[in-house]
Parts: sequence; C-alpha cells; structure tokens
Amino acid sequence: MSAIILDGKAKAAIIKDELRQVVLTMAKKPGLGTILVGDDAGSHSYVSGKHRDCAEVGINSIRIDLPATASQNDVAAALKDLNNSNECTGYIVQLPLPNGINANKILESIDPNKDADGLHPLNLGKLVIGERAPLPCTPRAILELLSRYSLTTSGKDVVVIGRGLTVGRPLGLLLSQRGSDATVTTTHTKTKALISHTKRADIVIAAIGSAHFLTAEMIKPGAIVLDVGITRTSAGLQGDVHPDVAKVASAFAPMPGGVGPMTRAMLLSNVVEMAQNN
Repeated sequence: MSAIILDGKAKAAIIKDELRQVVLTMAKKPGLGTILVGDDAGSHSYVSGKHRDCAEVGINSIRIDLPATASQNDVAAALKDLNNSNECTGYIVQLPLPNGINANKILESIDPNKDADGLHPLNLGKLVIGERAPLPCTPRAILELLSRYSLTTSGKDVVVIGRGLTVGRPLGLLLSQRGSDATVTTTHTKTKALISHTKRADIVIAAIGSAHFLTAEMIKPGAIVLDVGITRTSAGLQGDVHPDVAKVASAFAPMPGGVGPMTRAMLLSNVVEMAQNN
C-alpha cells in the first residue's frame, strides 16, 4: 500500500485564489495584523510568510515587531493599538512569547472580534458550546484538508496525539461537533499503552513536536495520518510522523507541505470572514 499524499500546498493555493476573488468584491479590504516578539528565526520566517500570503490575496497587513527585551506592558500596548485600529480586521500574536511574558494574559487582551487565531478564551468557549466564532487555524486546517480530499470524519475513530492549546484540545472539540461527528480520543504524556489507541484509529493526528515519534507499527493498515508537529534537528526540520507511515496509511499529510500551508490559508479565511461579519 502507498498512501495518497494530502498536498496542503496545492489545496492552500486554491483556497487563496478563492479568497482573492472574494476580496476583490469587498468595498473595504480586510487587514491582518501580526505582533512578533523576539528574534526567533523560525517565528520571523513564519510571520513573513503570512504577510506574503496577504499580498497574494489582496489583504492589507500591519506588522509590529518588538525586541526580545520587550516587557509585558510593551506587548499590551501593541495589542491596544491593533484593538483600536480601523485598518486591522483581525490579528495574531506569534507564539511562543519570550520568557517573562504571560501568554495567557496577552491572549485575554485581544479583542475577541479581532482574534484571527481563535485562541481568545471567549472564542474557545464558543467552540465548546457550538456558537459561531473564529476557529483555531490549525484544527480548522486539518478539517479543511480532509474535506478537500473528500475524506469524511463522520463516525470515524480519531486519535489525537497531544493536548496543546493551539491544536490538540480545540481539535478534539471541533472533530466531535455535529457535522464532523467523529469519536475522538485525545492522548498525552500520561496515556497508557498509546499504541493500543493509535492501532485501532481510523484517523491519527500527531501534534506533539517529537521527531518521527509515530511509526508505521503504531497504526493500522489503511488509516489516515496527519502530521502536525515540527522539530528542528541537526538533519533539518522533521515532523512527528516517520516517513515509513506512508507505506501503511491510505492517506498521509506530511510535514512540511501538508497541514502547515493550510493553517496559513485558514488564517486568511478567518480574517476575510471577520471583515464580512463585523
């Protein structure tokens, strides 16, 4: 067996073209803001990519870069500027933040109506009760990628490896909502006999940031596997899933090139939808 590769880059290009057509019809162009604190090369590269995406789609962009020495008050002031900006439809604070800055306090200070990452406590609460709100970009990207390949989650057993705030926890909620209708098991560092869960799953999503953690022996033949984690190693960037999994799975979203480009596309979708709804 050889897995169908879920090409997030190709599907994201289609989505960006769809968004470009929508933006052309809008009287006022959406605007994405970003706040980046520190000198992490990966974060700078990722944020730059988001602004290139905006230019491709026709979304205005506002970039605020702060030094690693920025204080909690400095970051809060930048948030206030974007909360009050008429040009900013939605914005994100690039995570992780440097040590000494309380990320939860920062996320709580974002205007929920401008929360392009869908991580404000109010919006996560709306996700819990099924109310409309901006969705966390990576969980939304996973569902959108599956949908673009006509892969259904309804009635499927899904195992999520990782319970982080940006992927694991909100993904479990999203997958189990009406319309997605999956049965979800969220596993973590205290899960006993992890392989007993992954081996029975129809869909496995790895999001822990441990290079090549999920191996071919840990999944059943024909499972759908999505790699979300990323680790910087001496050999370069590596995902959570060993490449040999593609020989056993029926469909595989690799890292890079799978969920990552779709996450950026979903950020643009959130910003355009917020501009339409506000």
